[in-house]
Amino acid sequence: MRIDKYLKNSRIIKRRTVAKEACEQGRVFINERLAKPGDEVKVGDVIQVNFGTGSMKVEVLNVSDNVRKDCAEELYKIIE
Repeated sequence: MRIDKYLKNSRIIKRRTVAKEACEQGRVFINERLAKPGDEVKVGDVIQVNFGTGSMKVEVLNVSDNVRKDCAEELYKIIE
């Protein structure tokens, strides 16, 4: 699954266009490598997202296309 779509489905970032812009601005990393919006995410990857006020590091536990809002947090585990 594409990183921009994963960030939206997991509700880490609310909208896919915002996730795409974050990737393009160099604020998203997959396994400590700069991510492009089309980069693939798989189970076990570590994603770091740098927000304006801080950062979030998560491990991918599941990759799913259709996720309900209350189940979104089951897709990842917060590391930092």
